Amino acid sequence: MKLEITAESWAYARPFKIAYVTRTELPLVHVRVSQDGITGQGEGVGVSYLGETQASILADLERVRTDVEAGITREALQELLPPGGARNALDCALWDLTAKQTGKSVFELTGLPSDPVQSVYTISLDEPEIMAEQARTGPSSHLKIKLNADRPVERVAAVREARPDAVLVVDANQSWTMDVLENAAPRLAALGVALIEQPLAAGEDAGLNGYSGPIPVGADESCQTVADLEGLASGYSVINVKLDKTGGLTGALQLAREAKARGYALMVGCMAGTSLSMAPAFVIAQMCRFVDIDGPLLMAKDREPGLTYDNGRVSAPDRTLWG
Repeated sequence: MKLEITAESWAYARPFKIAYVTRTELPLVHVRVSQDGITGQGEGVGVSYLGETQASILADLERVRTDVEAGITREALQELLPPGGARNALDCALWDLTAKQTGKSVFELTGLPSDPVQSVYTISLDEPEIMAEQARTGPSSHLKIKLNADRPVERVAAVREARPDAVLVVDANQSWTMDVLENAAPRLAALGVALIEQPLAAGEDAGLNGYSGPIPVGADESCQTVADLEGLASGYSVINVKLDKTGGLTGALQLAREAKARGYALMVGCMAGTSLSMAPAFVIAQMCRFVDIDGPLLMAKDREPGLTYDNGRVSAPDRTLWG
């Protein structure tokens, strides 16, 4: 087995701002695993708020190069690397390799359908009128609005006025307090918001125990892997599954299936990225109520052949890309 690791940087189409950072480009790592003339590929962005960087992902991959090139299974990989961007890139490359070696799609291998899904398009945090313009020109009927604690209702109202037709979800990226949540939630419900994602800081969300507001609350930063389900605050009813958090499709399937068994609704998300990151997330999307795999729509360009988006509706990946 041969392992190729490449550091890449992809420019955003416009500066991308959330509650705690603004980005103009996305560093990521591209992995190719080859065996007997067949190659599988994967992509890892990592979890920046947990300290992952492109450099740390590269170092993690180089550290296990010998093990990988000696021949490794997806099951063994779960023990070799912790959850994160490095394991995600390798795990997805191994899924792709298996699909190409067996002639079976990843959907056949997982027993999941490959139906088109409706993704949100993310509205970057900005002044209300600029967010309204992003919404007005956004390429989807479903919108995810990035917020902080400053004027959240005003920002959502501006988006709603611009797009009275759209399904709206909001993402506070850990920037609210319980006071902000309890004050904003009824007014956001009146604006038709369908989900509030990660209002409180991970590890400081005990206030959500017993919370029952007018809008479902989703756990993102508070739920990295299946191990986090046990201690999750009771106010969460939706789990956001991201492959960079779980360390690949293998861990994402584990989290999604266990969360569903416990009665949670599911969302699949992404850390942005090209269609190579979105393709394995599309597998998880088959199980989800909310889908956020709009990464390529945020980038200045995409890998080829990229996923096809039609007003936010995403079709299954071309198998020459992945799966």
